[in-house]
Amino acid sequence: MSATLLPAVEIATAPQPTHAVIWLHGLGADGHDFEPVVDEFDLDRLPPTRFVFPHAPQRAVTINGGYVMRAWYDILSQDFNGRREDAAGVIESAAQVEALIARENARGIPDRRIVLAGFSQGGAIALHTALRHPGRLAGVLALSTYLPLADTLEAEASTANRDVPIFMAHGSHDPVIPHDFARRSADQLAAAGYPLAWKRYRMEHSLCLEEVRDIEDWLATVLAA
Repeated sequence: MSATLLPAVEIATAPQPTHAVIWLHGLGADGHDFEPVVDEFDLDRLPPTRFVFPHAPQRAVTINGGYVMRAWYDILSQDFNGRREDAAGVIESAAQVEALIARENARGIPDRRIVLAGFSQGGAIALHTALRHPGRLAGVLALSTYLPLADTLEAEASTANRDVPIFMAHGSHDPVIPHDFARRSADQLAAAGYPLAWKRYRMEHSLCLEEVRDIEDWLATVLAA
């Protein structure tokens, strides 16, 4: 499937990156949102890596009164248990992430050296895309998020990524995506046999320093594999 190549912020930790992390921001933010995280990592622990922070398209968001903002898909309701989801938006964004993966392939970085990462909405797209991607990826980093279109995963899952390492992290006091709802997504993935690392932090819908350290440890492991 061809898709528009999204504009992105890029940070290369060395002149010729051998690995890539494609990191998707949350609702209403942009690619600059997680740019500062790279400075928090001990880059000596990571191989030469290109961090790609794409900007989501502008779209109307129902729960925000139809206001147009950067979003990976529309959010129709804040009732997560109701599972009213914008399937078309999720699928469209996944295709755009696939185009970013293909660009990394064209630049000499194979799937097995690429991590898909994301926060909140971005994490949902990272999970959706990675678990359906036909080539084995290095890992999936899913922060303060959940598994979208969960009912379709069993039928659509890629056999190549049945053993892809997944790091999920969530705040115990998250008022945006309830911790227990996210935990149900993690439990579904674990029950399906995915190698899942789950971390819970005393925070709200955000990132904390302890989490950054744990992400660094996980990235060092999966990018070296």
